[in-house]
Amino acid sequence: MEIKYADRVDSIKPSAIRELLKLTQQPGVISFAGGLPAPESFPIEEMKRISVKVLEEQGRSALQYSTTEGYQPLREFIAKRMNKSGIDIKSDQILITNGSQQGLDFSGKLFINEGDVVICESPSYVGALNAFRAYMPKFVEVPMDDEGMKIDDLEKALIGNPKTKFIYVVPTFQNPTGRTMSIERRKQLIQLACEYNVPIIEDNPYGELKFGDEEIPPVKHFDTAGIVIYLGTFSKTFCPGLRIGWVAASPDIVRKYVLAKQGADLQTNTMSQIELAKFIELYDFDEHVERVRNIYRNRRDAMLNAMKEEFPASIKYTYPDGGMFTWVELPKGIDAADILKKSLECKVAFVPGSSFYPNGGNENHFRLNYGTMSEDLIAEGIKRLGKVLRAL
Repeated sequence: MEIKYADRVDSIKPSAIRELLKLTQQPGVISFAGGLPAPESFPIEEMKRISVKVLEEQGRSALQYSTTEGYQPLREFIAKRMNKSGIDIKSDQILITNGSQQGLDFSGKLFINEGDVVICESPSYVGALNAFRAYMPKFVEVPMDDEGMKIDDLEKALIGNPKTKFIYVVPTFQNPTGRTMSIERRKQLIQLACEYNVPIIEDNPYGELKFGDEEIPPVKHFDTAGIVIYLGTFSKTFCPGLRIGWVAASPDIVRKYVLAKQGADLQTNTMSQIELAKFIELYDFDEHVERVRNIYRNRRDAMLNAMKEEFPASIKYTYPDGGMFTWVELPKGIDAADILKKSLECKVAFVPGSSFYPNGGNENHFRLNYGTMSEDLIAEGIKRLGKVLRAL
């Protein structure tokens, strides 16, 4: 029997990162591949106590259906936290989602018709590309430098593509490069979006994982027209297994996302939302986030110091001020996929860079995650990878 699927199914491809993660489950593999947070940062003992407390005190409501918009105390906490970062937002402008990945899928569902244009950074987050790709857009890539997306090239893209539905950016400690868009470019991005009447999807999973003292206001901080749709998550600051993210936008936009969620899953897990809210009530969330920052700061230093010692001088890489990733550039003509084959023989994994370019190419790049492995394993993994690179 021949099953007939929708045309868009042909555009859905398996995630290169998820497929690669299967290989990294082998014993002894040091993986710099996935975007997995440090498991040592998970508050396991606290969550044990909280789970019991929630069931004892709120068991009937925690195990029941709840509102699509999300658990109100949690939405209020998110709104207050966003206000502290300079975003004027109210709790009724926030929708709780199953991770920010669901917000990305809803963005594609709500905005993209087949053939519409999505403008994104080059390279860009592969999970977003896969979410949008299901709705069959055309991707227009805008090159980056150390200050983020190049604004002159963005304007050229907007002029040349009147069917642009939105601009997708990860402006702070970007996945995959670790770069951060400068404040001046954030303002220019808003100006262009308003001038061409194109919304911005600001994906900010890593913004709280800063290693320095400098405050970096989100792009939405500069938004006075309600043109920025902000996606946030607790996956990198707390626990990804809870699958709690959110969409924050103007009321009319949020209402559309609520409708999309009602058609998808009705609501996000009630128990997880209440447990997270209870943790926030009983413990110091800022203290927890600071502990996570310290783990990643130390691991970033361990990785970059090892790369300086072990990598050939011809290889370039970024120096992130936060987040979980550094981006490696090989000399022209070297394919990171070939490096990966040799690297896996030495039981070290990473993600080749071509997956992060929606229109292909740029095979001489790869991404390293310094968040998951301990400092000792980072040093050993980079030593092994350095031997592979020197041999080639």
